[in-house]
Amino acid sequence: MMQVSEFDIDALKIIRQNVDSFISSAATTYSQPNTTLLDIAPQIHKGAAPFFIHSTIDTLDIDPQSGATYIADICKPNTIVPQNYYDYVVCTEVLEHTLQPFEAVKQIHTFLKSGGLAFVSTPFNFRIHGPLPDCWRFTEHGLRALFSDFEIVSLQSVETLGRFLMPIHYTLVARKA
Repeated sequence: MMQVSEFDIDALKIIRQNVDSFISSAATTYSQPNTTLLDIAPQIHKGAAPFFIHSTIDTLDIDPQSGATYIADICKPNTIVPQNYYDYVVCTEVLEHTLQPFEAVKQIHTFLKSGGLAFVSTPFNFRIHGPLPDCWRFTEHGLRALFSDFEIVSLQSVETLGRFLMPIHYTLVARKA
């Protein structure tokens, strides 16, 4: 029987706390009344709803059983999801599970209004995890390449204690130009 390491148990706690703190901070800093938000794959966790209380929130998930507003693959052009519509897109702990992350980010770009903000997080120094597939780990440089069509407003990391240049987690705020 495989056992999860203490490091990964602790890293998961750090990641979950960082996601909550990140989305809470994003809502406090950027949220405006009468805005629209698309939350990508939030069903397993609390998502953006507890934080963006003044926004109308839609959800998107690939899982037909998720109960999301839109059932779609974020890596493919989506005609069912409004384009140039959302003020915010929240995409936490999703990009590492996509088969084509550049296409996923292109879709995020199409969902956002001009000037709209993407709030993204992704693990780096963390084990392979579900839902499978778990395909990627992105460095700061990889995130900058993925979001090259955006203005990077903020890119932060949570460092791994005792491991220089091996962050546990990244958060990114990017604005559609």
